Amino acid sequence: MKILVTGADGQLGRCLQDRLRMTAHDGLALNRSQLDITDRQSVEAAVVRFRPDVIVNAAAYTAVDRAESEPEVVRRINAEAVGYLAEAANKVGALLVQVSTDYVFDGRTIRPYRESDPVNPLNVYGASKLAGEECAAGANRYFVVRAAWLFSEYGNNFLKSMLKLADGRETLQVVVDQIGTPTYAGDLAVSIIRLAEAEAASGIYNYSGGRACSWFEFSQAIFACLGKLRPEWRLPEVLPVTAAEYSSVASRPAYTVLDDAKLRACLPQSTGDWELAIESLMPVLAE
Repeated sequence: MKILVTGADGQLGRCLQDRLRMTAHDGLALNRSQLDITDRQSVEAAVVRFRPDVIVNAAAYTAVDRAESEPEVVRRINAEAVGYLAEAANKVGALLVQVSTDYVFDGRTIRPYRESDPVNPLNVYGASKLAGEECAAGANRYFVVRAAWLFSEYGNNFLKSMLKLADGRETLQVVVDQIGTPTYAGDLAVSIIRLAEAEAASGIYNYSGGRACSWFEFSQAIFACLGKLRPEWRLPEVLPVTAAEYSSVASRPAYTVLDDAKLRACLPQSTGDWELAIESLMPVLAE
């Protein structure tokens, strides 16, 4: 297959490139300077020129707090541009894979969210990604893949932030009352490629990165792994803090664990394992 990846410089974009190199697929990854997805004509030209079988949109505005002050910019990138990709996909008969988020939900449930559950985003970012899902459905063939709490060896993410803060801090406060599933972008990339290969039915699919935990528990696991690798390091004591006490700009849902049964029915063993992922990444990141 010919696979076009947008957002080539992001976490998922870079992991997709790594995984595509392990396949026989012909991949073309374009970063923002090579393809501005908010430019309708540029999107059509790039897609018609390459004529991909699959378009994976890994480009997104992901700064959740900053999004609150830039709603129009966020919607242009996370929603309107997806519509342009859907139009271009239809021109060449391509499958569109749109990556979405757990933040389309309001977190007011006590069980993992299914794809069919009502959506109710609490912030600008979540609302823009929900609009992007609706735009993706304009493609004749499409997948929306919802994932949560992405991290990797690339870019800026929670794992790398914790490692930076590990140096020179005696204590560190981390939110304890927001529950989700950390997701290694490399695991997600593998499942996206496999889903495209499987030619599954169009629609929304939840992806689970492993067991559910809080940001506090995630940070504890990171420092436990780091402590085993670097016992000589003096690591900070992680202290729990509530979301209300942390007082971030954007409201965030308290519980967004995703039920991935639908995806596993198509792709057995498609669930990721963030704990194994941080163990494999730590030797490189903690050098």
